[in-house]
Amino acid sequence: MPRVDTEQRTVTANGIIQAVRVAGPPDGIPVLLIHGNCSSALFWEPLVRRLPPTLRVVAPDLRGYGASETAPVDATRGLRDFSDDVAALLDDPTFFGAADARPVVVGHSLGGGVAMRLLVDHPHRVGALLLAAPVSPYGFGGTRDLAGTPTTPDFAGTGGGTANRDFVARLAAGDRGTEAQTSPLAVLRAAYVADPASLGSDEELLLDSLLSTATGDDNYPGTAAASENWPGMAPGERGVLNALAPTWFRLADELVAVADKPPVTWVRGDADVIVSDTSLFDLAYLGSLGVVPGWPGEADCPPQPMVGQTRAVLERYAAAGGTYHEVVLPGCGHSPHLERPAEFVAELLALTAVPAN
Repeated sequence: MPRVDTEQRTVTANGIIQAVRVAGPPDGIPVLLIHGNCSSALFWEPLVRRLPPTLRVVAPDLRGYGASETAPVDATRGLRDFSDDVAALLDDPTFFGAADARPVVVGHSLGGGVAMRLLVDHPHRVGALLLAAPVSPYGFGGTRDLAGTPTTPDFAGTGGGTANRDFVARLAAGDRGTEAQTSPLAVLRAAYVADPASLGSDEELLLDSLLSTATGDDNYPGTAAASENWPGMAPGERGVLNALAPTWFRLADELVAVADKPPVTWVRGDADVIVSDTSLFDLAYLGSLGVVPGWPGEADCPPQPMVGQTRAVLERYAAAGGTYHEVVLPGCGHSPHLERPAEFVAELLALTAVPAN
């Protein structure tokens, strides 16, 4: 049975205007979808088409993305600006039919970090967690081992200063071309998925989603601070990439300590080049390849073991009374819900207790 069309609503919640896409009956099984960086709720559309009409799906545009307000991101709060915005939506009974609904929360990439933050701060609002290629619980970059030990005291090599300036400029200009490797479409094809053919007829829609990203010091990528440590920059206090930096986003211990632990499913592709132990967006790994000059070496600045860190934290979560299930999809990149939708839907429905077709 085909599901109903997605409807977009605009509400004021947590003091900002938020655009929210909804589908399914208000009394359906609640599912909350939280998108990643340089995307929007539109990034979930190919998945939503595959979901049964018994689900009530709510997918907000985070601040500074899609049609939501371009409100500033206070990086010193980690990802709390985003998770507080989402929590405010959960207080609106028109979305899930009840103010005390506990949806299955699905978070992709940055959205995985937002979902973890939501669980830590509002554990009574989360029924289950589905993390799709999530950022490490120790943030992005700047840590050397499974315990998240800082590589340098100021987490040099992370935050807003790590963004490719040409990509940011092309993003701000709405570039839809393919002539440069740093064009948004080229990045979508090369980094978001392992096989660009998996984008199919949705490529333009997904590019629209990527291009909806607000750029600047308060949003993407954010500010940077000078550092005496390689490669010469450290996180600032404003903007998205700084909110992801381990200076401000480190919640491993808090996640493990959550008293009411919902089940967690972690889905990732083994060909992911963004969230990986060999991430092409980690300056330490790029330094080891000779792409970023002056790398101080493995002993001083090893690449971040992102996947290993997430597994280590989820193992601690399970040992403390929770449960988690890791799903590794061979040949899949950073967007398992786009690249391997059948497997992804099956994992989501398993958390909702709805049988897969």
